[in-house]
Amino acid sequence: MYRYETHMHTCQGSACGSSTGAEHARFYKERGYQGIFITDHFFGGNTAAPRTGSWKDRVDHYCAGFEDAWNEGQKIGLDVFFGIEQNFQGDEYLIYGLSKQYLLDHPEIERWTRRETYENVRAAGGCMLQAHPFRMRGYLSAIRVCDLYADGIEVANAGNTPAQDAYAMRYCKAKGIYTIAGSDNHKSHEGSTLFGVALDKPVVSAAEWVQHILQKQPHTLLVPEGRFDADPTAEPLIPAYWYNEQEEFVELPMGWLK
Repeated sequence: MYRYETHMHTCQGSACGSSTGAEHARFYKERGYQGIFITDHFFGGNTAAPRTGSWKDRVDHYCAGFEDAWNEGQKIGLDVFFGIEQNFQGDEYLIYGLSKQYLLDHPEIERWTRRETYENVRAAGGCMLQAHPFRMRGYLSAIRVCDLYADGIEVANAGNTPAQDAYAMRYCKAKGIYTIAGSDNHKSHEGSTLFGVALDKPVVSAAEWVQHILQKQPHTLLVPEGRFDADPTAEPLIPAYWYNEQEEFVELPMGWLK
């Protein structure tokens, strides 16, 4: 089996990151991963890139962590792929299949709505999945689920509680939504809990990973045993909403939780 990290942040690209891209690359290589996707916080979220200045300078800064990881990966034999995590109102999305050049060519991406982001990403040959939709933290006032404009959901995240991931798994099973798992790793160290996915064959490019997702091909979720066994209702939900075709948030129907 070939193991991949799908969700991680560097200190060069994400303000909350602690490890450089190269440090992450060495750490994952040592732990037997075939590859990693660098998904630093984009300009709607907790990016380390400047909020002002030329678009090129901002994109260069944003991509520095990925480039550092990629260069190290070339030296040590680790596959490193480019990804993005975009934030809207606390609801965040993992984007795969774009490139630095695409960002340079599309400064309007910073102003796109969820639907516009999804439609443009798909038109460019990429895909978009919602990250940790049932996360509950002090900085979040509500849960905002947007599977209508996503190709799947990150159903397990090492930064979540088991109950929060259990909510996500129940939702996805009820709705037939494609799932992945990711560590959301900000600092690679001996105590790191690593999630991810395992495939029967290696991924040779981000484009191949996109097709794997869009074709709903199977993979194994790399999560602790029993991760989804918790009773999620033991951790009551904060207000929860669903994004509809009118691009409005309405109260999330809860029939799937029964």
